[in-house]
Amino acid sequence: MNFLRPTLLTLACLLALPSHADDLPSLGDASSAIVSPQQEHQLGRAWLSLLRGNVSQLSDPQLKDYVETSVYRLAETSQLQDRRLEFILIDSKELNAFAAPGGIVGVNGGLFLNAQTEGEYASVLAHELAHLSQRHFARGVEAQQRMQLPMMGALLVGIIAAAAGAGDAGIAAIAGTQAAAIQEQRRFSRQNEQEADRIGIVNLEKAGYDPRTMPTMFERLMRQYQYSAKPPEFLLTHPVTESRVADTRNRAEQAAKGGVEDSLRYQLIRARLQLIYEGTPGLAAKRFRALLDDNPKLDAARYGLALAQIKGGQLNEARESLKPLLAKAPNDITYNLAQIDLDITNNRLADAQQRVDRMAALYPRNYPLQQVRADLLLKQNRPAEAQKALETLLKSRPDDPDVWYEVAETRGLAGNTIGLHQARAEYFTLVGDFDQAIQQLDFAKPVQATISRWRRRSMHASARFWNSSGWSRK
Repeated sequence: MNFLRPTLLTLACLLALPSHADDLPSLGDASSAIVSPQQEHQLGRAWLSLLRGNVSQLSDPQLKDYVETSVYRLAETSQLQDRRLEFILIDSKELNAFAAPGGIVGVNGGLFLNAQTEGEYASVLAHELAHLSQRHFARGVEAQQRMQLPMMGALLVGIIAAAAGAGDAGIAAIAGTQAAAIQEQRRFSRQNEQEADRIGIVNLEKAGYDPRTMPTMFERLMRQYQYSAKPPEFLLTHPVTESRVADTRNRAEQAAKGGVEDSLRYQLIRARLQLIYEGTPGLAAKRFRALLDDNPKLDAARYGLALAQIKGGQLNEARESLKPLLAKAPNDITYNLAQIDLDITNNRLADAQQRVDRMAALYPRNYPLQQVRADLLLKQNRPAEAQKALETLLKSRPDDPDVWYEVAETRGLAGNTIGLHQARAEYFTLVGDFDQAIQQLDFAKPVQATISRWRRRSMHASARFWNSSGWSRK
């Protein structure tokens, strides 16, 4: 983990670069003169690659698609001007979400376990987007203009510690060495938290949610962790007090009645997360069955049961569990993706292909469907077609390391050795392992040279043939 120290200093130095014409500070925004939005963007992307290389992540396409779609929905009605967002989903049961400079949005799997409704989940992310729209990082630096550049890097280390959770002792230890800088940052945190709450409530209502879900989330968390010796990281960086709950409750009650509190789609995604963090598929199936016994109409529990049965190898039982869901909503993408997964697991590849084709006509740009189509092509031993499918997906997800990883593997199976090394270089760049990225490009050089020599020899041999035969190729 020691490589983070010099790298963070390098990233911090980005803030000292002279601003170009398009980086001019906004009128009335003194913080832009200290850290321009473009500098924040560059710093955030560089920092994200470091974070990706140091925390375990959730690569489930359906989960990623839900988070991205829901956050963009909130961003559309927010004050966020730069909506070039990037996401990281961290494989941790601990409750946490964060927003880093430059539009980086992080979500722990534990947020879904703790947020019982979509409104509660959205309230947390509306709060985090408010931190971005109000540029709290840049404003904090503005308030501390004499802060040395290494201290600026330490601010990002604090975010890494929050993102990684208490389990990553290495990163937390580095953050501890910069305690003075983090303490300076926290001088402004209370005011920033209040502002993010206030703006988050307004934006929740604008996005069509019930803003009362924010104080409801805070109240439950306060009760849940009131006597906990070690509260989750989110509550350490976003302390929930009675005054904060009362303030958000008073503001939310001023809004008109109505708004979305929950959705079936959120509960389906939540069931996927619950299965990920369950001890075994059998335990998950038992819990979902218990929920169905209490309420046979609970579709999310039936969906979770089907997923647990697929994972546990109970394929006939899973087919029966999915039947009523598909009968009720035959074109639902989530249910159909589960059926495709079941058919692939059961080696019914023709049935899976037929369903993929039908869904593609309905949802041509759906990321999870595009991914499963490539997976199915590989199962059918059609790597060249899978490669084309993934390269199409890359057009909409050029900065997704999970997609680049799949592209590399598929190019290798298709015999595209140069493409394999190039894709691996892209992957390692996105996860901050630049040594490996350079090494992959070095691996590609001899292959490229060999191909070039072969092409030259082929052209020369062809020319000799035509010249000796007296024929013209025209």
